[in-house]
Amino acid sequence: MQWIFDGHNDVLLRLWQTWQSGGDPVAEFIEGTAAGHIDGQRAKKGGLAGGLCAIYIPSSDLALEEPDGHGRYETPLATPLERAPSVDIALQTTAIALRLDRADAWRMCRTTGEIRAAMEKDLFAAVLHMEGCEAIAADLTALDVLYAAGLRSLGPVWSRHNIFGHGVPFAYPKSPDTGPGLTAAGFDLVRACDALGIAIDLAHITEQGFWDVAKTSGKPLIASHSNAHALTPVARNLTDRQLDAIRERNGLVGLNYAVTMLRQDGQENARTPISDMIRHIDYLVDRMGIDCVALGSDFDGATIPEEIADAAGNQKLIDALASAGYGADDLRKLARDNWLRVLAASWGETTA
Repeated sequence: MQWIFDGHNDVLLRLWQTWQSGGDPVAEFIEGTAAGHIDGQRAKKGGLAGGLCAIYIPSSDLALEEPDGHGRYETPLATPLERAPSVDIALQTTAIALRLDRADAWRMCRTTGEIRAAMEKDLFAAVLHMEGCEAIAADLTALDVLYAAGLRSLGPVWSRHNIFGHGVPFAYPKSPDTGPGLTAAGFDLVRACDALGIAIDLAHITEQGFWDVAKTSGKPLIASHSNAHALTPVARNLTDRQLDAIRERNGLVGLNYAVTMLRQDGQENARTPISDMIRHIDYLVDRMGIDCVALGSDFDGATIPEEIADAAGNQKLIDALASAGYGADDLRKLARDNWLRVLAASWGETTA
């Protein structure tokens, strides 16, 4: 079995929702559930040995638009969030992550050495990520606190605007060049993350924001859960020019399993074959090289191909990649080693 380190999932959101409804999120992760995509049991079955686990503040007013008669759609951006309730949710979510660590349900990791050690002990290696920084104010004091709690990766925006920058809509067909990029506070956030050793994720930001980060950060460019715009022209996917910049900076793109970002028609249809996932990986590898491509499932945050179904089905993708001609060294890079390399560089480690 090939161990997988996944570049993006929303399991903490699902566990926070369990807690909100009166359930026990730690027990749910340990004992397993039929809900969602990830728990400890399904992770072990599918070789999911760890990943970047997102603190995400949900938008109550977001309703995805239905495609028109030509298959086109554009969902209006969600309303910007207020900070106070966002801080509460971020702290509650972080507390769940820490309680899972105390219960030995997973291990919170802050270095790549800790990730490897957790994998060797058969403990899920969780790295805390923030998807959209609504819980952080422009003075960045919360960033220091969250860093101390284990935050090691963040995306300045989700697909909505905030004080740090502008997000892209869920739209097909659509360029990612949909508006402005970073604000003045956003530039400060990127510089602070570079100084602390927090990876910057470009998965939801506008194309202008992508270039703003590229000229500000000295670290590898990372899009944790995005695919190739040339194959599926949704606004969330990356243009060839963006892919070239990621290659030049020794960065990484994590394949998003979301069917809307895999299918040529951009539709939300779970009957999407694994071959569409291979098609995107092939394109990314051809464009950037094998060292710049990995996995970023978006488990618990998207509709994924029914052939994969959940974390237990991850090895089906690995098997399909092997059948498509990827050798053992390539599979290790795609499954985990590329993520460990780019995280080590982002965190200022000398080796991965």
